[in-house]
Amino acid sequence: MSTILEIANGNKSLTSLMKGVKAAGLEDALNGRGPFTIFAPINMAFSKLAPGIFDNLVKPANKQQLSDIMNFHVIPGKNLVTDLSNGQKLKTVNGQELSVTVSNDEVRINGAKVLAQNMQGSNGVVHSIDAVNMPL
Repeated sequence: MSTILEIANGNKSLTSLMKGVKAAGLEDALNGRGPFTIFAPINMAFSKLAPGIFDNLVKPANKQQLSDIMNFHVIPGKNLVTDLSNGQKLKTVNGQELSVTVSNDEVRINGAKVLAQNMQGSNGVVHSIDAVNMPL
């Protein structure tokens, strides 16, 4: 079975995420034992950022800031969409919280809509989302 990193790497709509993961040096962690749940922004989500923001973030000088943003999309444990409930708070690997909203069978993480769900790997699960969540 593929790892969550391999699943994300094989998904054409997650190439910007993978560029960020590589630039932040998080590949080994996401290929590790886990389990982890990744709320993975699709390429379109990165294109919604102000022009030049993402290109600037992937520069080596901004590795820590990029790492903070990428880690804000990862929580410890394996959480399928059915495990998420309205009003739930999820602690990310960098210690911040994500808010879950469930309404009319639509799940949102900090306002970002969950698109593709429950892509399971040997060390966790990947859910794609339609926005990049920014840590405080």
